[in-house]
Amino acid sequence: MAEERRFALVDCNNFYASCEKLFAPTLAGRPVVVLSNNDGCVVARSAEAKAIGIAMGVPWFKIAATAESQGVVALSSNYALYADMSNRVVEVLSAFTPDLEVYSIDESFLDLSGFRHLDLVTYACQIRKRVARWVGLPVCVGIGPTKTLAKLANHFAKKRPSFEGVCDLMSLDEPTLAHLFSETPVDEVWGVGRRIATRLSEMGIETVEALRRSDPVWIREQFSVVLSRTVRELNGASCLSLEAVTPPKQQIMASRSFGSLVFDVEDLREALAHHVSRAAEKLRFQGDEAGALTVMIRTNAFKPAEPQYQRTVTLPLATPTSDTLHLIAVAHRILDDIFRPGFAYHKAGIMLSELRPTTAQQANLFGLPPQDARRQAAMLAMDEINRKWGRGTVRASAAGHRAGWQMRRDRLSPAYTTSWSDLPTALAL
Repeated sequence: MAEERRFALVDCNNFYASCEKLFAPTLAGRPVVVLSNNDGCVVARSAEAKAIGIAMGVPWFKIAATAESQGVVALSSNYALYADMSNRVVEVLSAFTPDLEVYSIDESFLDLSGFRHLDLVTYACQIRKRVARWVGLPVCVGIGPTKTLAKLANHFAKKRPSFEGVCDLMSLDEPTLAHLFSETPVDEVWGVGRRIATRLSEMGIETVEALRRSDPVWIREQFSVVLSRTVRELNGASCLSLEAVTPPKQQIMASRSFGSLVFDVEDLREALAHHVSRAAEKLRFQGDEAGALTVMIRTNAFKPAEPQYQRTVTLPLATPTSDTLHLIAVAHRILDDIFRPGFAYHKAGIMLSELRPTTAQQANLFGLPPQDARRQAAMLAMDEINRKWGRGTVRASAAGHRAGWQMRRDRLSPAYTTSWSDLPTALAL
């Protein structure tokens, strides 16, 4: 008989907003929202912002006047800060188990199957206290015999004060579990989105308990093997293993809406060079090379009264590569073919596809022709410098310095943990 697994899901509370509050004491107790790219929509809310009814995804310009009159502070997304704080949380969590999966920027699964001698609720409380003390961020912990149940337990840990931030479903008896699941809408189950929840509701399955009691075979016939697996997980059968190593991406995309409309082809060239540079760095990091490059440009589809134009073109590469400069040259060649003057461009992006591991010959600098070896060495040196001193320290000249296409972030907080120039200064009087 297989041993029962024990998973924990650690989730940072209101992650983006909590990161912002951590370094700004004046925000304590105030409603804070974080905005999407170009300061568009609300993508994160502090507990105080949720309490006054600010909805997720609402455009900021629609609520700005009312929200600011209520004391709401709106901030631009500070991705450098959030990524660094996420890494710090993961570093703390890694001391509690050797088996850890970073599921998202603010969530990690921990395999605690080897800790049967411990009281897991007490252990989870230790995790919460250490993250709070060493990193300064609040987290909740959900525990269950499957990843699906651990994620559901985390929902209860967050939403039900009686659990005090830690919910261990394995410590609850069956009648208590059934009652708890009967009070919980089915769309709170991991992987059950709005469309699936609507279909389930039409079939009379509206709660977690109703889904748990469903026949997995019938669910597979009506939906998919994925949802059938979810039903089994809800019943305690572990079907999803921990992914300790993130699988390599099959495609790498980089795109962004512009801070202001772009008319000049040179602005588009710089934007594409910037996107290619970032994508190529990720490509080299996972040890791959690309066999095809896609370029996309488009106007603003949400302004139908304006002239519309969009093109997406994919070009196979004669030789797969991860060379930033070569990929930029290909992207610019595609742009020259698809650009049309007279349009107000709203967004541009690129995609690297047909990825494959870098060949052994290309990985060996001494086995390459001198020019190729120098180029590959230059790419590796550029990556190392940027990792040490910050992204963009060394970059392709084609990425330029024109500001017209840059993302608008007028409310950006300092990069407190990744930039020396942004560190607070204390003066002795």
